[in-house]
Amino acid sequence: MNWWREFEANIQQDAPLAPLTWFRVGGCARFLFRPNSVSTLSLALQRAYHEGVPVRVLGAGANVLVSDAGFDGMVVKLNHPVFRTVSWQATTAQVGSGVDLMPFSRKCSERGLVGLECLAGVPATIGGAIRMNAGGSAGEIGAILRSVRLLRLDGMLETWPVDRLQLGYRTSAIGGCVIISGELVFDADDPIVVANRYETLFQQKQRTQPLADRSAGCIFKNPQGSKAGQLIDSAGLKGTRVGEAVVSTQHANFIVTSPHACASDILTLIELIQQRVAAVHGIRLQREIEVWEPVDQEALVA
Repeated sequence: MNWWREFEANIQQDAPLAPLTWFRVGGCARFLFRPNSVSTLSLALQRAYHEGVPVRVLGAGANVLVSDAGFDGMVVKLNHPVFRTVSWQATTAQVGSGVDLMPFSRKCSERGLVGLECLAGVPATIGGAIRMNAGGSAGEIGAILRSVRLLRLDGMLETWPVDRLQLGYRTSAIGGCVIISGELVFDADDPIVVANRYETLFQQKQRTQPLADRSAGCIFKNPQGSKAGQLIDSAGLKGTRVGEAVVSTQHANFIVTSPHACASDILTLIELIQQRVAAVHGIRLQREIEVWEPVDQEALVA
């Protein structure tokens, strides 16, 4: 019996991933799984784990580049309402992994809840933001995170306190686990003040980043003491093109694409940038964006 038989109503085979990502490029997933309960997800993870099926979680589709060959495993998409709930107790919220970060952070700011306005304009789900400790110069989500409920790849449900997550600069110790929800603790302030702070940060991103173009956020992490965009710019790479992928002339740490781009264009341009910046500045830029290969060893990490 095929391991996915019990989940046929929730699984699509050979599912195109490009429409689900901000770059709109890449191949298909062998399985695209949209669970309708935590128990269904737990059982599917157990089955996939014992069959050696790689697993990846796809949130908002930003910060992800799927290879043209696709992903030969199971991609989990937590967009069912059961994973998009928010429950409040005073200024503490239990937020589902599938909740869209941008509208949630705006709503919190309008209520005078301090902590997520630093993520104004960041495209992500709550789960994706927690996994990479999303943030910027104004702060990170880890500053208000208390704990995370998650499923290990063997299907076991656990609650991790924030110190176990080992949050760092765009990184965590979550590995291949699937985040179910996060507990966020806010401070309270004047709603007008917090909302204005949110709008100021959002407008700043609109002025400095190509938010209206097809991109997937920052491509590279900032090296210690430097800004990746400035290094790329000073290496003369703004406007550099490979196929239908171009280094943004607005912000050099963004790659923008046309509707006819493919993942190989972007990957080639990423490598070109790394080589040029290393030659000019002696720094090898590290990718912030996740690249999904057909056989993805990182996806096997439990």
